[in-house]
Amino acid sequence: MNTEPMQQEGYDFMAAAFEVYNDMGNGYTEDIYQESLELELVDRALPFQPQAELTIHYKGKPLRRKLRPDIIVAENLVVELKAVSALTAEHEAQLLNYLKATGKPVGYLVNFGCREKLEWKRFARTRKISVN
Repeated sequence: MNTEPMQQEGYDFMAAAFEVYNDMGNGYTEDIYQESLELELVDRALPFQPQAELTIHYKGKPLRRKLRPDIIVAENLVVELKAVSALTAEHEAQLLNYLKATGKPVGYLVNFGCREKLEWKRFARTRKISVN
């Protein structure tokens, strides 16, 4: 029995990400990896929505500026892609803000820019967050 939220979907998504990294290696820009990953997700019949527009609220009022996570997989898994030498706290904060804004339970931060390997982190919300 899976006790972790979105566990199987996360495995399936990461298999697709590893396939892209194994085929492409590092050195491309983020948008190249995003397009490659989208093709891989289609090949694997994983449902996803690229660049979903998120409305952010301030004191209950919607802001004109929108957030756009790179991909939402299987409706509940938020993905932020990077192509940098190493992930930073700012990258983590960006993904955590996406989770807060969407109310989604799980997020993946994936970096294709690391030379030695695909760098990734999984984040799961541990408490309910109210989304306006």
